Amino acid sequence: MELTFLGTAGSWPTKERSPSAVALQMDGESVLLDCGEGTQRQFFQSNASFMRLRRIFITHFHGDHFLGLPGLIQTMCLNNRTEPLDVYGPSDAKEMVGRALQMGYFTLRFPVHIHALSAGEEVVLDGYSVRTGQTKHPVPSLAYRLQENEKRGRFDAEKARAMGIRGADFGKLEAGESVRVGDRTIAPSDLQGPPRPGRSVVYTGDTAPTDAVRVLSTHATVLIHEATTLAELEGQSNEWGHSSARQAATIAKDAGVGTLILTHFSSRYPDVEPLEAEARAIFPSTIAARDLMTYLIRQP
Repeated sequence: MELTFLGTAGSWPTKERSPSAVALQMDGESVLLDCGEGTQRQFFQSNASFMRLRRIFITHFHGDHFLGLPGLIQTMCLNNRTEPLDVYGPSDAKEMVGRALQMGYFTLRFPVHIHALSAGEEVVLDGYSVRTGQTKHPVPSLAYRLQENEKRGRFDAEKARAMGIRGADFGKLEAGESVRVGDRTIAPSDLQGPPRPGRSVVYTGDTAPTDAVRVLSTHATVLIHEATTLAELEGQSNEWGHSSARQAATIAKDAGVGTLILTHFSSRYPDVEPLEAEARAIFPSTIAARDLMTYLIRQP
């Protein structure tokens, strides 16, 4: 699992940052979280591929989170895409995405399925699930938790050697085959440790601090939380449905997440190091995202 931060700006682009978009590459498919203006161009500057996208999750329909969608879909058409695309969003998704698909003159060459979700809903997919949470923003808005399915336990090579397993039999067991050792049949399950929890990513989109996001983020491997301002402006930030870096770090600490990644920075901060430092004072395992930054999500 690898994250690519295609855009980390808040509200409008700057010379340093594009609007919100995060690509998550997993085995077999890629997922896009929000699609601000210029997302398709950011793809070209990254190692992620927009043609591999299978699903797009939009947190809400302010322009900096979805206006890249019409151009991205039209570019997919021009590149002869035929595979279906699923687009998910809050309650107004069908209306908003439907309008976006009517923009300009072009021929839609592949199916686009639009799904409107509610807070607390879960979508079960191949190898992972996505659960939604209510955020605190002036328009219908959702946070998403992508949860990888449970992994099988690690292969215990030391135990295998103690049982007399040698040579090619190691590979057979690791591939899921049983082997014979003397008069015994040894199954792969005999040499596996307990199941391992899957990795998880929570993406908040825009939100003022809210307990619903903390609950959704409980023990997440990675929390991607907006941090529009420093704490000195958090009163104003909260009024507009945003959070400070300090507040994002407090959510991460209370939720017991593995890593906090900050994004959605106000244009007043050309340098995001002060926001990173403010958050790290509360939650040391914090990273301030930069455009085109990649982050490998390792198995805990």
